[in-house]
Amino acid sequence: MERKGGNGERNSKRLRNRTVSGAGKKSNISLTVNGKIYELTAGKDFKQSSTLAETLRETLGLTGTKIACDHGGCGACTVLIDEKPILSCITLTVECDGKSIITIEGLEDPVTGNLHPVQQAFVDNTAFQCGFCTPGIIMSTKALLDENPSPTEDDIKEALAGHYCRCISHYEVIDAVKELAAKAKDGRNE
Repeated sequence: MERKGGNGERNSKRLRNRTVSGAGKKSNISLTVNGKIYELTAGKDFKQSSTLAETLRETLGLTGTKIACDHGGCGACTVLIDEKPILSCITLTVECDGKSIITIEGLEDPVTGNLHPVQQAFVDNTAFQCGFCTPGIIMSTKALLDENPSPTEDDIKEALAGHYCRCISHYEVIDAVKELAAKAKDGRNE
């Protein structure tokens, strides 16, 4: 998958240029993370300059969201904000006031403890190696399939083009997403 001038660069710019409204100098903010409401105070729970990735990891203890490049170039920090994939390493926590955020930890079924179908498809297709970038790829995959349950291979490649993984060939990732789309089409994805 070529990144320069191709879909990767376009998708990475798309993710980087997406903004979250609500930024300001508020001292108290409310976040709904994985269905749980958190009331946070700037200066106490987080710094005004803290990114969402830092707050998720350091304040809330949700370490599934990874910080790799720390400037929005690799996609490892991807979370869903109001169901859209967002790069949390370049999104300020204060921008997320009143938003609903889903991290990789929020995908597991809270009652059964079963993996989300996207997570299970990645396991079944060995679509990871070290696993560091996997949470971000899974979050973008979930957003893609929520928006388009029957994506083409080109749709999959475009949606995941902003993710950079050093360990694997992306073929297994594409196979996992195609398998999920086929199951959804056949009504077997629950």
